[in-house]
Amino acid sequence: MTKKKSFLDFVSENTFIHILLSIILGFLIGAIFLAVMGLSVGEAYGRLISSVTSLKGFSYVIVYSVPYIVAGLSVAFSFKTGVFNIGAEGRCGGGSMAAAVVGILLPNLPKPVLIPLCFLAAMVVGALWGTIVALLKTRWGINEVLSMIMFNWIAFYLSNFIAGIPAIHSDGTAEATKNISDNASMLFSKDFIKRVGLAPTANWGFIVAIVAMLLVWFIIEKTTLGYSLKAVGSNRFAAEYGGINVNGSILTALAISGALAGLAGALQLMGMGNRISIFSSQEGFGFAGIVVALMGCSNPFGVFIAGVFYGALIYGGSKLNLVGAPTQLINVIVGTVVFFIAISVIFRNLKYLKRQPKAAALPANGNTGKEAGKQ
Repeated sequence: MTKKKSFLDFVSENTFIHILLSIILGFLIGAIFLAVMGLSVGEAYGRLISSVTSLKGFSYVIVYSVPYIVAGLSVAFSFKTGVFNIGAEGRCGGGSMAAAVVGILLPNLPKPVLIPLCFLAAMVVGALWGTIVALLKTRWGINEVLSMIMFNWIAFYLSNFIAGIPAIHSDGTAEATKNISDNASMLFSKDFIKRVGLAPTANWGFIVAIVAMLLVWFIIEKTTLGYSLKAVGSNRFAAEYGGINVNGSILTALAISGALAGLAGALQLMGMGNRISIFSSQEGFGFAGIVVALMGCSNPFGVFIAGVFYGALIYGGSKLNLVGAPTQLINVIVGTVVFFIAISVIFRNLKYLKRQPKAAALPANGNTGKEAGKQ
């Protein structure tokens, strides 16, 4: 007979509920900060909601969310193999620069040729960056977290160096690259944007994000490769015993993950930036991908929803200063959400709060009933 589950059992075993509780707690902590600062919680959160629910505001959310979705898919894909991916930032930067170089140096190629070529260049660079880290791990046992952090900085400074090359650098005074060719841009036409009332940077990158989500889902759930990757992620020793090439799976996972991160960088450039500035610090799209992957439970569809939610927070948070609230509040909320997701074991242990049945009382002299009968 199947034992009926209690409400606490349901909550403790449902990962979606853990994510939802983490988000609620994040907003509660944000509300406490607002109250301490003497600001209206209702007014601040009302502005946050109203800024993303209008047609123009939601189109901004979609534009913002695209690189976060694809970067999140990149991180989630490597998570499936049990590899903690903190290197998406460098691959995003490298992919973005590769797309920029192609879009600047080959401006006269027709749009149907140049855009896929920019994507391809970005994905190849991202895959190469991921493969190098995978080789360091599988051949020499170098910890992937350390090497990924180092390679993030290498990619960052390499990108800044390429941006300073005369053929790539802006002809003006801006510390940035030239703008990519209009044939490499993914923006909708200005007439369409104006007629519909969308954000000025509205583009069709969202369609690419949907295709990427479906492709990742298909690979993970419907292919032998996906089965192998999940097996390695679950228990690499059992997978190896079962005949799966563990090192090969890690190489493949990080290469595909790197390609996705490179694509995320290209989408950000071709859909929003149009050029790359010479930065003093990393942009953070790859690091945000870790947050999105965690919020989406490394499930492609969950990552997609989490990416849109994260994009809404980032865009809506930029409007909080209109009511006197600091825009950094969003960082507090996101940080709190990630913190509670990271310690979600507390939610899984809620079922132990149930009252345990009381043990049968012993006689006063400490003997059991059977022993008392013998006496």
